[in-house]
Amino acid sequence: MTLREMSSEYRASAALLSAMLRPLRARLRTCGDPDERLRLRHRIYVLSAVLTQTRELAELTEHYYERGYWRNEKYTL
Repeated sequence: MTLREMSSEYRASAALLSAMLRPLRARLRTCGDPDERLRLRHRIYVLSAVLTQTRELAELTEHYYERGYWRNEKYTL
């Protein structure tokens, strides 16, 4: 598998994560139970962090071999 192929897999995963977040955010807006709201906020926080990393890795793997492409310092040694 090439890095460009990995990029499309990361993008597909990001789309799934984004789809998972939508109903959680909607449920948070209507939820009245404080404990449930806390659990929802935590789950949204974790999934949002994973979504951000997935999108960053999709970008990195898509352009990794392009000359002059600025790589995110988070993913370099």
